[in-house]
Amino acid sequence: MHLPKAIVIGAGIAGMAAAIRLSVQGYQVVVYEKNDYPGGKITTTRKDGYNFDSGLTLLTEPGLIGSLFRLAGEPMDSYISWQPVPNSCRYFFASGKIVNAWTERQELVREFAEKLGEQPEALHRYLDRSEKIYDRVSALFMKGSLHRVKSWFNGDILSGLSALGPSLLYYTLNEYNENNLTTGEAIQIFNRFATCNGSNPYEAPAALSLIANRELNKGICYPKGGMISIVNALYQLALKKGVVFEFNKNVSRIIHTGSQSRGIVLDGNNIFSDIVITDTDIHFAYSQLLHQPQKASALAKKEAGSSAIIFYWGIKKQFPNLHLHNVLFSAACRYEFEHIFKLKQVYKDPTVYINITAKMEQEHAPEGKENWVVMINAPSGTDIDWDKEIPQIKQQVLKKLRGMLKEDIEPLIETESILHPGIITRQTNTFRGALYGSSANNWRSAFFRPANYDEGFPGLYFCGGTVHPGGGIALCLKGAEIVAGLVKNEMHVDH
Repeated sequence: MHLPKAIVIGAGIAGMAAAIRLSVQGYQVVVYEKNDYPGGKITTTRKDGYNFDSGLTLLTEPGLIGSLFRLAGEPMDSYISWQPVPNSCRYFFASGKIVNAWTERQELVREFAEKLGEQPEALHRYLDRSEKIYDRVSALFMKGSLHRVKSWFNGDILSGLSALGPSLLYYTLNEYNENNLTTGEAIQIFNRFATCNGSNPYEAPAALSLIANRELNKGICYPKGGMISIVNALYQLALKKGVVFEFNKNVSRIIHTGSQSRGIVLDGNNIFSDIVITDTDIHFAYSQLLHQPQKASALAKKEAGSSAIIFYWGIKKQFPNLHLHNVLFSAACRYEFEHIFKLKQVYKDPTVYINITAKMEQEHAPEGKENWVVMINAPSGTDIDWDKEIPQIKQQVLKKLRGMLKEDIEPLIETESILHPGIITRQTNTFRGALYGSSANNWRSAFFRPANYDEGFPGLYFCGGTVHPGGGIALCLKGAEIVAGLVKNEMHVDH
């Protein structure tokens, strides 16, 4: 029996999830990946006895991984396990206040009231509304393509639209938080959720307040082995379902005719298939794989989201006052975002995020030591000489840490690696190093990210963090589900 063939370009989370779903649907699937490993932006390195996760460090909604394993008919416990983390993040403020974002509601409310003076009823009201609207709006964002006209006649979607209301569409996230919370520190914490998709809380719509539901109401988890274990689990599941992976394969073009996308060009050879799915940056897909300069130019005109500078430091000391996830806030967040999005500069007093997986698994660092992944938000773009700027930025970060942790960190660093937007661009073909593609700094860009298909290229589908519904593990998994649904509904091949 002839099995229809699907080609997937890119072995990121979305690409692997799409490959698994298509295999279950009866396709013979081959994944072509430019690097020699799966995972895309999620990788791991071992250096001088320290283990460092690269890329995403936060796992929310792990049930989406479980649903993929159930679909494939495989026992998830044989591939991956995780545990809830009761404290989603520890926040440090310039004032010296330290606050834990407990995922148990009563503990969180008590913490905010005692440490910040936040009114309990305001926090309860905020989180209740976030949960209620999230449950209704998820149908709007995550169960299908917003770009299909018939989608808008779905009852769930109409319900989701009615739930949003003008305050979530026309107010900025910061304005919404100022109207619904009572302390500056709480506003600062809830503004931070805009950075989860590379956006500016002083411009992005209040609809991004729903992200708080994923992290605070639903809680976060830690996967045993670190984030790379998610990659490894999906890779092994894909192999189990018969998916073939070809690594170190740099696809040069997608073959398409007026009526159908037919395959790819690899090393000068045509490789044909019934459908093609690309898990690449959407700008790269149009500019390099499809040779569509006009469409690529239109995407380039959209405001890009932020990028990141990440220092991977082996620290020869343990810090009990730090947690798995830590955020050390800037004393002037508004100016920080103005520098990132308007001036295209790193602010002199950056907000610093520190992830330390040795807090969960001590074997990720030598005994008595810690593996720090230290990240700051940075502007995307290709006009900055990052190799020249990094030394000064590092000193700004160290100054920040010295002031807030009351200890000089630089003498404690015994191994170091650095990732910046230029490297991100080269390693992942990410346009301008923008981790999540275009920003969500207005309501249209928040709702209408690039589609998972293009009517001009039948048989071609897009998934990954730069297209609908967005970036992060949860949204990439949902994007793969959307793509598989489109394929099932639209491709009529003889199985």
